[in-house]
Amino acid sequence: MKRMYLEGGCVRTAHGVRGLFKTDVWCDSPEVLAAQKRIFFAEKDGSYKEHTITSATRAGQTVILGIEGVQAREDAVALRGTVFYLCRDDMPLKKGSFFIVDLIGTPVIDADSGRVYGHIKSVDDVPQGQMFTVDTPYGDVLLPRVDAFVRSVDPDEGVLVTPIPGFFREEEDT
Repeated sequence: MKRMYLEGGCVRTAHGVRGLFKTDVWCDSPEVLAAQKRIFFAEKDGSYKEHTITSATRAGQTVILGIEGVQAREDAVALRGTVFYLCRDDMPLKKGSFFIVDLIGTPVIDADSGRVYGHIKSVDDVPQGQMFTVDTPYGDVLLPRVDAFVRSVDPDEGVLVTPIPGFFREEEDT
C-alpha cells in the first residue's frame, strides 16, 4: 500500500525571530517544496497534523518556511531536527513517473528466467546515479541502476534485471 504522507525534509534551524526555519530538502528540488501549500508533522499516535505554509523562500539548496502556529524563534528552534511530510496528492506526477519510496519492497526479477532475487530495501543517490540495495535470502546486494543490469523499473510490476553470472548468489555456500 502506498503511503499518503512522504518525507519532504527536515527542520534544520530557526531563521530570524519571527518563527521561520531553514529546511533540509529531501524532495527532487527546493522548488518542489517551495511550491507546497501545506506540510505535515507526524504525531505520537501515528496520525499527521497539517500546517498551512504561510511563506516559502528558496535560498540555494534549502527553503526557508513559515507555517501557521509558529510565530517566534523559540517555536522554530523547538522544531529543529523534526522531519516533515508532504501529502502525495499535493504532488502530481507526470505520466510514467513514480515516487522513489514506492520502490521499497518491489521485487527484483530476472528478466529472462523470472526468478525473484529479492526485494528493494533502499534506493540511494550516489555520484554515478542510483544504487538499489536488494534484500536477498543471502544478504544485501548493491545493484547499480544502469542499463547494463536494469532493464525496467516499475513499482507495480517489479524491477527487471539482467545480471551477469555470479552477481546474485545462487545457493548457500557449503
